[in-house]
Amino acid sequence: MQNKLGIAYYNCKRVCFITKFGSMQSNSSIKWVTKTFKDLTTDELYAMLRLRSEVFVVEQNCVFLDTDNNDQKAYHTLGWMGEDLVATTRLFEKDIMYEGYQSIGRVVSSPAYRGKGIGKELMQYSLQECERLFGKGPIKIGAQLYLKKFYSEQGFEQAGDVYLEDDIDHIPMIRK
Repeated sequence: MQNKLGIAYYNCKRVCFITKFGSMQSNSSIKWVTKTFKDLTTDELYAMLRLRSEVFVVEQNCVFLDTDNNDQKAYHTLGWMGEDLVATTRLFEKDIMYEGYQSIGRVVSSPAYRGKGIGKELMQYSLQECERLFGKGPIKIGAQLYLKKFYSEQGFEQAGDVYLEDDIDHIPMIRK
């Protein structure tokens, strides 16, 4: 499924990796980019925060402070279709979010582009980027309970009991 046409370019303090995936289901191409917080342009930062707000605050009707001072510690994956940001995650090195684990968080895809396999591509890209950036290691996530099957299909296993976060049921999951 992955038609990897990747290039990596390095520029002093900047590391950016671009990969294109041809989506078999949507017959379209997503341009995947991974950047540190400092390397995000103001337009990229705005698009990322807007998409997260659109889904986590408005769609899920959950009032919470998304800007939690962890974005500055993360690498951010951004999936673009033309000018539209269609998906994003943030990636953390081992021990930043969970002791002994790398982590993927703020996993979100645009409601306007759902049903095209973008969520799966987003997770595949994020897992690949964790390994590229941090090396091979276990990854822990705090998954919304209703997405347990989706994350299980990505190799994650439930690793604890259901807990409430911002009035939404979550479960800890680990991919070894």
